[in-house]
Amino acid sequence: MIKRLTAAALASLTLASTAPALAGGPVVVELFTSQGCSSCPPADAILGELADREDVIALSLHVDYWDYLGWVDEFADPAHTARQRGYARAAKSTMIYTPQMVIGGTDQIVGTKAMQLAKFIDQHKNAPDVVSLKLSRDGSGALQISAQRTGDVPSDMLVQVVRYMRERVVSIRSGENAGKDVTYHNVVESMVSVGGWNGDADLNMQADAPGDHPAVVLIQDGSSGPILAAARVD
Repeated sequence: MIKRLTAAALASLTLASTAPALAGGPVVVELFTSQGCSSCPPADAILGELADREDVIALSLHVDYWDYLGWVDEFADPAHTARQRGYARAAKSTMIYTPQMVIGGTDQIVGTKAMQLAKFIDQHKNAPDVVSLKLSRDGSGALQISAQRTGDVPSDMLVQVVRYMRERVVSIRSGENAGKDVTYHNVVESMVSVGGWNGDADLNMQADAPGDHPAVVLIQDGSSGPILAAARVD
């Protein structure tokens, strides 16, 4: 039953990717995952279904708290664990776990619940935008970031730059996933706060993003609140 449901849910996510994107910005889906978590590969596959959608920015953030189980995740970063803890505090929870997905910085679900995920993505796509964000990258790798308020916004927004690797296949030799080759999509390499913004005036700034990996800019209510706008450059 679980396999049939997951297949149907994956199909719905894939079919949704063929629909035209709405005028608003893309919905950010963050997956907190680990190579040492036996429950995570199905969620990693679900994130892979989202990776090429224009209306979604899918990000894989590998945490480090399962590394003691016998396999050290090469993509794990304590900063990802700290970000997940921040989301837990925002939800008034003391528990963190994998796989977990956070949609739009607010809705938190078990990462294998594809039907719930599809529902939340649709809800965020249909929500009114409060920030208009434009992003480009010049020949030197510098990001040109411009934004303006289009609705009510908090006064302590953070501007964050995320760099990620599109796809990596890992042969896991020990731990809970020993013997598996797992494909990871949109693996976050770095997430850096490059400034704050209160929305009173239009935002115009630059940020470094050298190299040829894709970059994402997030405008978020603090570090663990709603994501108010997002944009991506390849």
